[in-house]
Amino acid sequence: MTPCPLPTRRNEPFRYCDIDALASVWPVAVESIIVAADQNWSHAIINTAPSDDVFVRHLALNLEAGSRGRLQILNAGGRLGRIVVDVTLHAQCDFTLDAVQLGSGKQTVELITTITHVEPGATSNQQVRSILSGHATGSYLGKVAVARDAQKTDSVQSVKAMLLERSATANAKPELEIYADDVKCAHGASVGELDKDALFYLAARGLPPAEAKKLLLQAFIASVFEGAADEDMLTKAALAKLGEMV
Repeated sequence: MTPCPLPTRRNEPFRYCDIDALASVWPVAVESIIVAADQNWSHAIINTAPSDDVFVRHLALNLEAGSRGRLQILNAGGRLGRIVVDVTLHAQCDFTLDAVQLGSGKQTVELITTITHVEPGATSNQQVRSILSGHATGSYLGKVAVARDAQKTDSVQSVKAMLLERSATANAKPELEIYADDVKCAHGASVGELDKDALFYLAARGLPPAEAKKLLLQAFIASVFEGAADEDMLTKAALAKLGEMV
């Protein structure tokens, strides 16, 4: 069997990856999941690996006609935290991805998604929030592909990143590839810092700077895991990581 060569940064999905860290776990097995017609599927991935570990997952989801899927991701651990999600949507499917990425120190955290609409009437919604400090790098590369026969597709990507220090890096590349002509597809990406006026407002009411920052950051990610089956576990792990960063 021919070994799978280690990718380089010339390969687009690996443009911002820590290749040296990836080499220690390469090649990565693809986890294939089929959601049967008219069934519901929900899953959570929580990466809180130690800072010297490498955490890599690659999921391939196939949602058959009329099924619904929801995936929640907290990507906050390891020297490299890399999660790849490939989704194929058939007729009248619905898929939701809610993700939070938290990086500090010299961490690299990244989420790479490809959502392929192959039949009519499916919907997909991706919501990604990243908070980065130190010299951390956080990346989201997300492609939505709509096949020629996938009319009435409705797809949204919302990507926002918060930099706690100018030495941190956020990369966002939402992408649409549309071959159908009767679709609703939208994407938006933004990178910013904490609002100084909001910090001043909270400080003026007696909150210490660290507590004020933490409160605003909690608000930034508060709605991402709302209603998830593992909401409490995801939120608790995210707040624990935020406590270390602020």
